[in-house]
Amino acid sequence: MKIKLAEALLLRKELQEKVDRLRPINVDGLFVVQAKRQNVTESIDDIVAKVPKVAMQQVTHAFDWHAKRLRKIDAIIQQANWTTELDVDDELGQEFKDPYVE
Repeated sequence: MKIKLAEALLLRKELQEKVDRLRPINVDGLFVVQAKRQNVTESIDDIVAKVPKVAMQQVTHAFDWHAKRLRKIDAIIQQANWTTELDVDDELGQEFKDPYVE
C-alpha cells in the first residue's frame, strides 16, 4: 500500500495519541480485584468489591498493537526523511541578516 508522506505523518500522530492514552491505563494496580467486608449487624455483612471491567490482557494487547504500528510508521517516515530531497529556493538556506544591525 502506498500513502503520501502527509498521510503517514497524520497516521503517526494518531497512533502516538492512542499509545499516550493507553500508557497510563497499562498499570498492574488497576486490574487487582479488591474486596472489603464489614459487619453491619450480627447476621448481615456489607461487602464492597472493586472489579476491573476489562482484563489486563485487553489493555496490554491494545497498547502493544498500537505501539508496534507506531514504531513501524516512525521507521518508514525516518527512512523517507533521510532519502528524500526537496527542491527549495536558495534564499531559504541563507542566514538571517538584521537590516538594523551593521
